[in-house]
Amino acid sequence: MPRPALARVRAAYARIEAVDRPEIWIGLRPQSALEEEAHALDARLAAGEFLPLAGRLLAVKGNIDVAGLPTTAGCPSYAYEPAADAPVVARLRAAGALVVGTTNLDQFATGLVGTRSPYGAVRNAHDPDRVSGGSSSGSAVAVALGVADLALGTDTAGSGRVPAAFNGIVGLKPTRGLVPADGVVPACASLDCVTVFARTLPEAETALSLMSSPATRPVPVPARVPGPWRIAVPRAEQLGELDAGWAEAHASAAVRLRAAGAVLRPVDLTPFTEAAAMLYEGAFVAERYTAVGAFVDSGPAGLDPTVAGIISAARDLPAHRLFADRDRLARLRTAAEAALGDADALLLPTTPGHPTLAEVAADPLGTNARLGRFTNSTNLFDQCAVAAPAGEVGGLPFGVMLIGPAHTDERLTRIAALLTPPVRLAVAGAHLTGEPLNPQLLSLGARLIRTTTTAPVYRLHALRTAPPKPGLVRTDEAGAAIETEIWELPAAGLGALTAALPHPMVLGRVDLSDGTTAAGFLCEPYAVEGAEDITRYGGWRAYRSSREEGAPTF
Repeated sequence: MPRPALARVRAAYARIEAVDRPEIWIGLRPQSALEEEAHALDARLAAGEFLPLAGRLLAVKGNIDVAGLPTTAGCPSYAYEPAADAPVVARLRAAGALVVGTTNLDQFATGLVGTRSPYGAVRNAHDPDRVSGGSSSGSAVAVALGVADLALGTDTAGSGRVPAAFNGIVGLKPTRGLVPADGVVPACASLDCVTVFARTLPEAETALSLMSSPATRPVPVPARVPGPWRIAVPRAEQLGELDAGWAEAHASAAVRLRAAGAVLRPVDLTPFTEAAAMLYEGAFVAERYTAVGAFVDSGPAGLDPTVAGIISAARDLPAHRLFADRDRLARLRTAAEAALGDADALLLPTTPGHPTLAEVAADPLGTNARLGRFTNSTNLFDQCAVAAPAGEVGGLPFGVMLIGPAHTDERLTRIAALLTPPVRLAVAGAHLTGEPLNPQLLSLGARLIRTTTTAPVYRLHALRTAPPKPGLVRTDEAGAAIETEIWELPAAGLGALTAALPHPMVLGRVDLSDGTTAAGFLCEPYAVEGAEDITRYGGWRAYRSSREEGAPTF
């Protein structure tokens, strides 16, 4: 019997050992505990139970409650033992996810760098000399390095987006209130959001849908006038100083959206950047003192000095400043909404640059402040956002951010999907033109490129499934060329197909007759035992045609 959940757990712990990044974790669960849960999960799957996240491994930021692990918020002396999972964790577990452990963070979720922790600075997944981004540093790196499939973070000033950009993954910051924040140590309770990291948009969207509580804020989605997507893009000079190559990468992302049919329009970024500066420089930082200020003032062991300084300084802010800042923020929000008009999204670089660990150590406050230039205003303006990979600059990931009005979360992910170059998919069975599952490809925006054959190293078997489909298996001997169609589809579409792929089908690499390769549907070898070998027909359609004509099947 196949045991996909158990295999995934074992692969993850092998990966943990291989990458040797202990700073990712605050509480890593024993492999034996996860294997026991995986055994039970595989048995449920074998019994026919549907679990949308079956076998997906989940990492959880250390300020979110996980039953059986201490919640530290990045401070050992603050730790407590939660009585139950936070609702977001419980919902993902109920869908089949397995929790690997709790992850490191900028202490009390105060920072965008990922270095403000007594558990160690979390190094970037691609360049260990650079920061991973914070405060959800460990969660993002666990996903980027392939240990976890999904991870939870939080986002007040950009903590669910900055580390996504720095590590080349997806970060979804939902509309405030869409996802419950119970069981989360607050940073600024009125602004905090629980966020999700994944390597693909479809995976992140699935997790977010399972975590969400739509009835929490029954506010209608803003009406949209029909037409192409309308994307607001600021002029280059309004972005301020960016790292070398980042302005060009941002412009390239805008061009890709336009090539996909979007309409670009200029926008005045001033209200956004002015509001961003208020999050730490104004009175709103006082809410951080409300959350943990008394604890910090008691002088416990393990406080990060930068974090402690920020929180303690907020204690003495006068109340009149908060009311003045609220009035100013209301004016800036009105100006920002006017600047966006009927635009569906605002396209920005997620950050102005990617600092090294040494640069942060030399100027911890200034470097952190720069990173929040584009992210800090989002929650102040009650907006949602998607951080998505948009290529590389200098061999490191470059990420952009799409920001939109509250409750346009789904709209933003649809736009973000346009940024990813299409992928090629080789199909040899039920997804071929005219076959029963071909509408799945068409519904995902796929288009047929050509018909060809595989390299002569495969065998084809007729599986006993409904609808009927073949199993393509690579062999080291006595293989043959099998008829194959090559389709092109958005990467998000491939992710959606993969997420819904039933056993025993798997996504793998298919070698083609011209020497190139493509992603394609293969079959686990165990499933062809006892199945009819139909390799001699040269393809699924020829086999099906012979059956319809009543030809002998030998």
